[in-house]
Amino acid sequence: MTEVERTRNKPVIGIIGGIASGKSAVAAAFGRLGAAVVDADALAREALDMPAIRDAIVARFGPGILGDAGQIDRRALAEVVFAGAADLAALNRIVHPFVLRRAEALIAQYRQDPAVKAVVLDMPLLIEVGWADRCDRIVFVRCDRAVRMERARRGRSMDERTVEIRENFQISLDTKAALADNTIDNNSDFSALVRQVEFIFSEMT
Repeated sequence: MTEVERTRNKPVIGIIGGIASGKSAVAAAFGRLGAAVVDADALAREALDMPAIRDAIVARFGPGILGDAGQIDRRALAEVVFAGAADLAALNRIVHPFVLRRAEALIAQYRQDPAVKAVVLDMPLLIEVGWADRCDRIVFVRCDRAVRMERARRGRSMDERTVEIRENFQISLDTKAALADNTIDNNSDFSALVRQVEFIFSEMT
């Protein structure tokens, strides 16, 4: 296989699912098998620290979303933008171009790296931003609502109402599941999750 063929054939795997379903755990499991993970949440945090983006967000939403040190308080910002679709759309117009450019650059970089077997997109709004067609495989992480709510409470200090509000701005879980090529059940322990990831990865690489 030539270098061009290796680059072209290196699969991109998109991970989708509900809030606190375990998408990042699935992405990390792929990472341990030799995939490189593009973490959209990390890129968004990076964006919020950039002066131009920070200033644009403050200009749109006011200084009330700033912390004591002048940085953007993500929790305060979330309380504002998840109050209405127009506010969330405004934030996305500011932040998403940077996130998507960085993601594109990382995909290109990883596809050139001979040590990387695949590229995983851990991107909560992957379907919503139109990136499904960039993926060779889409994996849906299925997790019962009660389990997700408990994980959200313990891991993110989010109550059920907060999860509901945020998921109302996303496409439905049924739609996500229907768009997926594979489904991973994450209602059991981590070893069960890993076995499912290993099976999917073995099919692709």
